[in-house]
Order: sequence, then C-alpha cells, then structure tokens
Amino acid sequence: MPSEADDIASAAIARWSAGFSKLDADVLSALYSKSAFFFGSNPTLYRGRDGVRSYFSGLPRWRAQRVQFSDVRTERVNPDLVNMAGIATFFLDSDAPSLAVKITWVIVREDGDWKIACHHVSSQTPLI
Repeated sequence: MPSEADDIASAAIARWSAGFSKLDADVLSALYSKSAFFFGSNPTLYRGRDGVRSYFSGLPRWRAQRVQFSDVRTERVNPDLVNMAGIATFFLDSDAPSLAVKITWVIVREDGDWKIACHHVSSQTPLI
C-alpha cells in the first residue's frame, strides 16, 4: 500500500515529467523551492528557481523527449520533508533510451505546496 511519502513523490514526478515532455523551463522551475540546489547532467550547481530555469533553458531542443522513473523509493523524514530516490530514464528523439541516471530529490513543504529543494543526478556506472 502506498504511503503518503509515495503519494507526494508520485505527484512531484507526474508534474516534473509533464514539464520535461515540453521542456518548459518556467513550468519546471516552478516545481522547485526558491532555495533549491540542482545538480543535473553537467557539473554546474544551479541555485534557486532562476538557476533551474537557466539549466532547462540551456538544454538542447529534441524533437520529442520523455522521462520514465523506476525503482522509486521514498522516506518521510518529518511532516514537511520527503526523500525520494530512483532511476530516471530519458528518451530523447526516439523510443530507445538515451540516458538513465540515478536521481534523488528532497521534497519540502514550502508556502503550502510540495517543492523540490534538492535535485541530484549521477551516473549508474560505478566511479570507483
């Protein structure tokens, strides 16, 4: 049976996936905390909603893009904080996966809504 943490993460994933499918930087940045830390597919640490908007605005424009989340795990840390970890598989311009990464989010209650406060992706390939 899904927990409340699962429901919170599922809702964030659904909104994020919809925004990513359009590469809508404004929609995506609105999902993040005003104090967000964001490590995406490059080494730059982006901060806040403006940083997140800058990251997504700078991505290539593919003909079609979508993301699929799997192996999602959640943990309620306190009433206002949920940890989420999983695998994000990106499909860019075709039905074949282009990229799969480990992804973690810290989701916080901010101004009455759930926002992503920390976003981090990393390679599935061991580094050591």
